[in-house]
Amino acid sequence: MKYLYLIFLFLGHLAWSQTTTENYPVDPASEEQAGVPKGEVLKFTFDQSKIFPGTWREYWIYIPAQYKPEQPACVYVNQDGIQWKAPTVFDNLIHKKEMPVTIGVFVMHGRVKAANASEANDRFNRSFEFDGLGDAYATFILDEILPEVEKRKASDGRVIRLSKNGNDRAIGGSSSGAVCAFTAAWERPGAFSRVYSAIGTYVGLRGADRYPTLLRKYEPKPLRIYLQDGSQDLNIYAGDWWMANQTMLRALTFAGYEVTHQWGEGGHNGKHGTALFPEAMRYLWKGWPEPVKMGSSQNQVLSGILIPGQGWELVGEGYKFTEGPAASQSGEIFFQDIPNSKTYKVGIDGKLSTMNEYSQNASGTEFGKDGQRYEVAKKSLSIVRYDAQGKKQEIAKEIAGKDLTIAQNGNVYVTVPDGREKPSIIYLIKPGGEKEEVDKGLLYANGVTLSPDQTLLYVTESTSHWVWSYQVQPDGTLKYKQKFGWLHLRDNEENAWADGLTCDREGRIYVATKAGIQILDQTGRVNAIIPTPNGTVSNVAFGGKDFDVLYATANDKVYCRKLKAKGANNWDLPNKPDAPKL
Repeated sequence: MKYLYLIFLFLGHLAWSQTTTENYPVDPASEEQAGVPKGEVLKFTFDQSKIFPGTWREYWIYIPAQYKPEQPACVYVNQDGIQWKAPTVFDNLIHKKEMPVTIGVFVMHGRVKAANASEANDRFNRSFEFDGLGDAYATFILDEILPEVEKRKASDGRVIRLSKNGNDRAIGGSSSGAVCAFTAAWERPGAFSRVYSAIGTYVGLRGADRYPTLLRKYEPKPLRIYLQDGSQDLNIYAGDWWMANQTMLRALTFAGYEVTHQWGEGGHNGKHGTALFPEAMRYLWKGWPEPVKMGSSQNQVLSGILIPGQGWELVGEGYKFTEGPAASQSGEIFFQDIPNSKTYKVGIDGKLSTMNEYSQNASGTEFGKDGQRYEVAKKSLSIVRYDAQGKKQEIAKEIAGKDLTIAQNGNVYVTVPDGREKPSIIYLIKPGGEKEEVDKGLLYANGVTLSPDQTLLYVTESTSHWVWSYQVQPDGTLKYKQKFGWLHLRDNEENAWADGLTCDREGRIYVATKAGIQILDQTGRVNAIIPTPNGTVSNVAFGGKDFDVLYATANDKVYCRKLKAKGANNWDLPNKPDAPKL
């Protein structure tokens, strides 16, 4: 019986070995071909990084024979140096016009060399640079490596000129280098539009396991992706590579991305990726120079509020810091440039004008049922209002406020952050001017708004990832305080830095965060995320004659975007949205 068991064990191992033998057909483009001009490969080192200080690394530049300096070349960036027999593949595909004239840049991860190599190891930066989310590595490539490449010359003296157009740029890698490539394109789709990902590490090493969720929530980006993995890939403490890559494919497909894949039975190595590299390059560059298009997501919230082909439009720029957008009863939008103490108005016709008054560094802005404009005047530590003629009146003093909202009954709620490490205060100011503290304890309470039925008050806590919810009582006081809305964080942030927020008439909550405008349902779940063009947003408000134009203040700029949704105005009679799906 013992020997029978050993025979079965041996046969099982043999069967497994046979099914996992990695013999892949060789694409002719991976082999040197007679009569095909050969590009040259140059090797350099780089040790002057400001993004990753102290690091040293090698990098290689492939320059195709067909490259002419008069025409900036397309670019392919690869992590972990030269892989995939890439120079030979590029020679053949460029010769057959199956990809454009492309300069390859093959970059190793950085390391901080030990002072004494005999006594200490170098600090290896591979996981830090490759596995982490955020735009640090993309910034490193775009601001440091590619400019270094353009300082070099081919051996025959040709200067190197690289296209700055993201449609002319691809990036790829394997394992951590693959997720690094995807992250660079995800963070900078205007710089990289094509991604080759082999045995990609979309697991819990430094947060890449979040990508399938983020892909489903974010407005799609113009990216084309080629995925490869094998069923015998790693399954260790950080996750299951094989399952993670399949989950990525499902998320990319759900979100409307242009994506293809090749699954095999191999392990965590580059054999299948090398065999597929020519096919991947043909796919990624197909149709070039036609741009990679943005897809259409199956996300019901995105499809329910976004208008196809209707993107962000620039309202104004050149400000120091914009905040406090608010709509009047006619749909005009007012916003503040806080450092310059200026208030601006966007008319129904879209024309921008400057208000004459000095705003005293006003931040939060809102209109009441009486048609008057209320502002948090930071310099005078007061809440002021302006009538139709521009006459100003202080309605409350000694309030170092940040934002405010006004109920239909005239009650005003003001957030007072009082520093990032001191408990914040929320004040209620009654129509007669009485001031009452209705909550204390949040850390840096910031944005504030009411639900469409005006029974709930939402307040952002900028030093966390929470939107707090309170039930508004008949006398205006607050009860049943709760951490309610859960927000996504950017990888390089310790908090979501939620700022202003507003609601639409369906009860959805639009929250300005560093990750974009996060849209929550009535149960506090983030359903969708819409980034602004410059990647930052401080506050949001609905305006326009039908209140279906979303305005976003974004540092030195202000944007607007027409939506299918319409804003809930507090000066309207409260309306009860349909109950949320639980």
